[in-house]
Amino acid sequence: MVESETSQMDSVFHALGDATRRRMLRDLAGGERTVSQLAEPFAMSLAAASKHIKALENAGLIRREVRGRTHLCRLEPGPLASAHQWLGFYERFWTNRLDVLERLLREEDARKARDDSRKSPNSKEGDDQ
Repeated sequence: MVESETSQMDSVFHALGDATRRRMLRDLAGGERTVSQLAEPFAMSLAAASKHIKALENAGLIRREVRGRTHLCRLEPGPLASAHQWLGFYERFWTNRLDVLERLLREEDARKARDDSRKSPNSKEGDDQ
């Protein structure tokens, strides 16, 4: 079960690792498209577009339906939710780390401000002579 989920997640991130496929997914978020419509914004053949679509299908991110000679593609957002959940762990991790850093920097700034206010306003560096 876990190995299957890992394989699915690997396929999703592989599919999302390519800008062309990410653009195709974004286009599919607006509704179903034909393979020709998905290939249109790119300087590529229908065969090349089909390879990208196959990678998206293998990841479970789209579903292709054949109607006559037309291949229609539809977004399947479920696997994106799993990827989002996985990334959410790291978002929380880094948010917590950055919050700690911010707190430390604010404490350092406050300490410096206290130290500066303790210095006599009339004393200047080099007045020791």
